[in-house]
Amino acid sequence: MTLRVTIWNEGRHEKTNAAIAALYPNGLHGAIAEGLRAHGYDTRTATLDEPEHGLTDDVLATTDVLTWWGHIAHGDVQDEIVEKVFQRVLNGMGLIVLHSGHFSKIFKKLMGTSGNLKWREIGEKERVWCVNPAHPIADGIPDHFDIERSEMYGEPFGIPEPDSLVFVSWYQGGEVFRSGACFYRGLGKVFYFSPGHETYPIYYHPTVLKIIANGVKWAAPTAGPAIEVANRPQPLENIVVKAE
Repeated sequence: MTLRVTIWNEGRHEKTNAAIAALYPNGLHGAIAEGLRAHGYDTRTATLDEPEHGLTDDVLATTDVLTWWGHIAHGDVQDEIVEKVFQRVLNGMGLIVLHSGHFSKIFKKLMGTSGNLKWREIGEKERVWCVNPAHPIADGIPDHFDIERSEMYGEPFGIPEPDSLVFVSWYQGGEVFRSGACFYRGLGKVFYFSPGHETYPIYYHPTVLKIIANGVKWAAPTAGPAIEVANRPQPLENIVVKAE
């Protein structure tokens, strides 16, 4: 079955910054959707200013994996929509959180932490190192690759200890950052991947797109047992309770 991926983007930079609009004429969401489509996924897009932020019940019910990009408008995302996405993740929908999505309501709700980090935007080189080559998201990825111009994100990063750490980035200014981290939440899987600042053509970088595509495949729902939350008065085994 072809995986159904919804690419969510707040879409505000493209409306207010001519340079970003020229770099991403179809929005960051359009570039990511095109890149994932080339990897064989069924993609559609949704943005902040659509009704229900484009994440209606029908859209979420027919999404296997949701990718999330936000930056300047985290506070404009309705709490009701965040709660719906949260429940869908717990019930098995995959979530790929990109770049400054570390400050999004949904990521902080799922992580239970601040998402705080250091940052610097001067267009320095980022070198991404694969530190877990056996992980499925590392499939077909070299042991390192360079992004010539990037925004620096630096440690300490306010996230829980990842269930798996796949990538670590080094920046030309000297900082390092856990740039590719995986988490399990309920039946859902979450992959945070940091490269993707809006003023640079990072979402045209083939290795970046390959990593996101691998992340989608990893985060896709699996057919494991459902989580049962209910009183179970009848035990599976016979139990003889001795009177005191």
